[in-house]
Amino acid sequence: MPTLILIADHDPVQRRLLEAMLRRFGFQSESVDSGQAALARLAATGEPPVSLLILDLFLADLGGLAVMAEMRDRRFSIPVIVETVSTQIDLVMSAMRAGAHDFLVQPVGGERLHVAIKNALRFRALQDETRRATRRTAGAVGFRHIFTQSEDMARAIRLGERAARAHLPVLIEGEAGVGKHLFARAIQSASERRGRPFFSVNCAALAPDQADVVLFGAETGSDKAQGKFAEAHGGVIFLDEVGLLPLNLQAKLLRLIQDGEIDVPGMKRPVRIDVRLISATSQNLIEQVKAGLFREDLYYRLNVFPVTLPPLRMRPGDIGGLAQRFAQRFAAEEGKANRGLSAEALHLLSSYEWPGNVRQLENAVYRAVVLSESDELGVAEFPQIAARVDGYDVRVPAAPALAAMMSSGPANPPLRAPMVNGLHARDPHMLRLLDEQGHARRLDDMEGELIRFALSHYRGQMSEMARRLGIGRSTLYRKLKDLGLHEDETVEAESGVAA
Repeated sequence: MPTLILIADHDPVQRRLLEAMLRRFGFQSESVDSGQAALARLAATGEPPVSLLILDLFLADLGGLAVMAEMRDRRFSIPVIVETVSTQIDLVMSAMRAGAHDFLVQPVGGERLHVAIKNALRFRALQDETRRATRRTAGAVGFRHIFTQSEDMARAIRLGERAARAHLPVLIEGEAGVGKHLFARAIQSASERRGRPFFSVNCAALAPDQADVVLFGAETGSDKAQGKFAEAHGGVIFLDEVGLLPLNLQAKLLRLIQDGEIDVPGMKRPVRIDVRLISATSQNLIEQVKAGLFREDLYYRLNVFPVTLPPLRMRPGDIGGLAQRFAQRFAAEEGKANRGLSAEALHLLSSYEWPGNVRQLENAVYRAVVLSESDELGVAEFPQIAARVDGYDVRVPAAPALAAMMSSGPANPPLRAPMVNGLHARDPHMLRLLDEQGHARRLDDMEGELIRFALSHYRGQMSEMARRLGIGRSTLYRKLKDLGLHEDETVEAESGVAA
């Protein structure tokens, strides 16, 4: 989703000059010749959103100050850069007091225009992040803040809105990283318990010997530890990965749902608790029930209002928009100028299946923003993703010691794949160093892959294989046996070649 800048200027020559400069800077632009047309475009639905307005203060039908006043009344929150002539500085000051971010004096210079745009976009991203942080602190993250263009996700949001109005337990299902915690927050914000306490507990991280105390508390003599359920009284508690809750605590949770009471170790009487329960799981709870790991009666109590969030690979149209939003947010947090992702980077990200879902995409964009030295994220900023998508091979720069070992020379030619469309094409004989999760591969896995390749490359000639691999024949036969490559097959291959 490239940055779109709207130009509102009565002079067609000036519009064309601005359009040409914006194209050179890598921005998309649209132009209008009146104030009313500018307001209509800002209010248009179904069109790409406008990120910034360059506004002529001398529009024929509606002056620039009047346009800004109307924008303020309609709550259009995009930044405005005004342009004027040098003799109207007083008017410029009025525009700045009215909320303009910057001003340009005609004729506009390219460098001055570029700096003004980057500063305005950076300021807007910082404002957006401040508003998001305020909403998170206030627990006001709502369904309108969940970006999606996917019908499956939109359907889940509609179900979530209905669940918020009900007074029933909600079970959010979905793979790890799809945004179940954010969805639970949105349910609270749309319910009558908005603004009340919200406590999140990851059941997978509970230590078995501490889980009871963490959730339900304990009382020993004068010492009293309050559990999460008591802390969340009157509000909402979110149990993530509820399928991993120990069986003994499942019984206590069932009693809370049925009777509104919890048993606190050390206390003689049960404690009444008023909480809205939202649970989440990335597992198949029915299979957990069949395996005896999850109580069937608790499952039916939790599964009153199930909502399934689709994985990111099932909503590919959301990848670009999410990536752009993450880039703006992290650039604001890191104090960097960033105008988004290049078209090539967006194509790369949309071609990847994202097994870690939105969380993995968020982490990838964060890494790219932190390490980038440019104001636009390209394919080179996503080397781990490019390495897993056919047609791309962007490599992480080698560490200095490794780079020295790989330096070019008569005995060490550079290890570089051929170029295809400006990128290094993947060499099918290149040994992969990273696994599918981006971690270093195990040595035994890499050794097995190398031996299989050598077996094919040297056509089963054991002596040649052992010599080239630098091991003895007996060691080679043992490793082949460990890999399930039987000795008789390799001997047949060797004798066939010799014949």
